[in-house]
Amino acid sequence: MAAVTLEAVHKSYGKNHIVRGVSLTVADGSFLSLLGPSGCGKTTTLRMIAGLERLDSGRIAIGGGEVDGPAAHVPPERRGLGMVFQSYAVWPHRTVAENVAYPLERQGLNRSERDARIREALAQVRLEAFADRQPHALSGGQLQRVALARALVGRPKVLLLDEPLSNLDAALKEELRAEIAALRARLGTTMIAVTHDQAEALALADQVAVMRAGVLEQVATPQALYAEPNSPFVAGFVGGANVLDGEVRGGAFVLGGVRLELPTAVGDGPCTLVLRPEDAVLEPTGTLPLAARLFLGATTEYRLQLGDVALRVLGPPHPFAQPGTTVGLTLRAARVFPRELR
Repeated sequence: MAAVTLEAVHKSYGKNHIVRGVSLTVADGSFLSLLGPSGCGKTTTLRMIAGLERLDSGRIAIGGGEVDGPAAHVPPERRGLGMVFQSYAVWPHRTVAENVAYPLERQGLNRSERDARIREALAQVRLEAFADRQPHALSGGQLQRVALARALVGRPKVLLLDEPLSNLDAALKEELRAEIAALRARLGTTMIAVTHDQAEALALADQVAVMRAGVLEQVATPQALYAEPNSPFVAGFVGGANVLDGEVRGGAFVLGGVRLELPTAVGDGPCTLVLRPEDAVLEPTGTLPLAARLFLGATTEYRLQLGDVALRVLGPPHPFAQPGTTVGLTLRAARVFPRELR
């Protein structure tokens, strides 16, 4: 049975249509990431699942039971959910243990059972030794772990994560991302996360739902989303592909007087070319100006000028590829879309 189902969900604020006809199925025990730019409707979708926003039309079910729709509206506290907010929402006047205890205080558990559940939740996020600490004595990563423990202590059917890593620095993001993945593997809890960070979505999720202007653009596994985007928008947002408007002539993509031979046959006409930076190979002979070369450790990024467009290429360090010179380009793989899909 699906853990969470959305059927044709709509939400507007006045004349602004924020979520438009979103339908999704999140399988029991899976991890779904709602991914998209600011204002695309992903957080509103999460808040409707949580019961913090009423939908205008459609239906939401959790564990097979309708929680919002024509027949019912179940309040947030009765949906069996845990939620981690972007801002941590940790009470500064409570200790770590007291913060984690809050969801249990309304359940009528006896003291010994409540204490056992708190210890269990703190152990899950490696904060057992911090139970008596005050929030002001914790780092950002530790505060987010407190929020995670508080969301888990009630043993929710579904855990909702609203931009859980956005307030952390790069090193802490990587650390907590790995901890969330390990935690999910141990607990098997269904998770739905909102993020605008495509690396976070690809690393954590079984399925990624890309949203744009309130509509689902594509729902797929991270691997399929990266390898087979169904639109130039998805390709550009997930993985940072080069997205170029030009035309196909005689088996080549043409832009600004430059011809790039395509690896597969495509009919002539106006098009949008989607080219992953790692799918282009620099050649020592060519007419493309090399504007910049950036050392990234395991790879090198090159910035080429293609007409009025900057083109990103990733590859090994090439002695011939120096800024100010010209180079050629061979395409190992590329996707071509009709221009109207742009």
